[in-house]
Amino acid sequence: MSNGRLVLATARWAATLTACIAVVGCASTALPGNGGDVPRFVVDAAWPQPLPNNWILGQVSGVATDNADHVWVLQRPGSLTPDERGATRSPPLSKCCAPALPVLEFDAAGRLLRSWGGPGAGYDWPQNEHGIHVDGRGFVWITGNGEQDGQILKFTRDGRFVMQIGKIGPQTGNSDTSRVGRAAGVEVDVAAREVYVADGYYNKRIVVFDSETGAFKRSWGAYGRPAAPFDKPDSPRTAAPTPAQLSQFGNPVHCVRLAHDGLVYVCDRLNNRVQVFQHDGSFVREFSVEPETLMAGSVWDLVISRDAGQRWLLLADGANNQILAIDRATGEVRGTLGRPGRYAGQFHWVHDLAIDSHGNLYAGEVDTGKRLQKFVPRP
Repeated sequence: MSNGRLVLATARWAATLTACIAVVGCASTALPGNGGDVPRFVVDAAWPQPLPNNWILGQVSGVATDNADHVWVLQRPGSLTPDERGATRSPPLSKCCAPALPVLEFDAAGRLLRSWGGPGAGYDWPQNEHGIHVDGRGFVWITGNGEQDGQILKFTRDGRFVMQIGKIGPQTGNSDTSRVGRAAGVEVDVAAREVYVADGYYNKRIVVFDSETGAFKRSWGAYGRPAAPFDKPDSPRTAAPTPAQLSQFGNPVHCVRLAHDGLVYVCDRLNNRVQVFQHDGSFVREFSVEPETLMAGSVWDLVISRDAGQRWLLLADGANNQILAIDRATGEVRGTLGRPGRYAGQFHWVHDLAIDSHGNLYAGEVDTGKRLQKFVPRP
């Protein structure tokens, strides 16, 4: 599939560990017609800085960047085990630790700037935190994938509640235009005043709402067709998908990303593919990623590179615990970053990605990974 290679150079006392996305080794090899080298990175093992208040991170289910290149994290305090939050028990089990608040904002140096989140007046906080997005006007959007989560939330950057779309309660399916169904990812088109939702862990569609009023605008399923009715969400795959399964999105529809050229990229995680659309839902193309992957699938999240042509897709493959560099024009995998493991530069259930204006890449891990890593571009 690719001749991409991972190179890791480790030193016992080193502050960083080198991990490269490249075509051959760590060589900065220009490919014919690619407009630039395949991206490669070095992990910053000292980022972020230690948290205050004896805090510890749970599963990092969402990460985003804003216009100031601050990094926003959505994490799951409820995912911590009793020993991880031992200091909060009565009596305390240990000196450390206490759950951090769900929403954390870091500056580029990894210093914590602010934190907030959790249940409050006027809105339904998610049963299980999932996705976060900071739009071009600085509003913070949050999704949840708990069993009854059917809402997305909009806040100011200091945590003041602005709007809720949908509601918590029993799931209703793809035809319901008043709510979502365990939504995963969200992204805002500021110019059009539209919020795109990857919907989700229960539903199997992309749904678009007015980002100012919350009014429903449109939705679609795989190949731009109307999302089909169904009885229950898909289970993890133990065999290759059937043609019937491939005719619609699988669960979860895990990300939606907007490119500058008007294309919409959708992570169809369980079906190991990315589908590409116009803003109106017209189908453009699709490409497979690690197509033989079973269980939870290979296409968990993606970000689009910040070069003028947005040449690259950087894709999180949480089943194989790697990040792939994909040529956006061809869908070809050109390199890999990471492998399963616990060391810096390795992953356990890499779940979500963000990228800043300098090309720094941020990756969050769920399950027992429970961390956020920063990767710095390397010439």
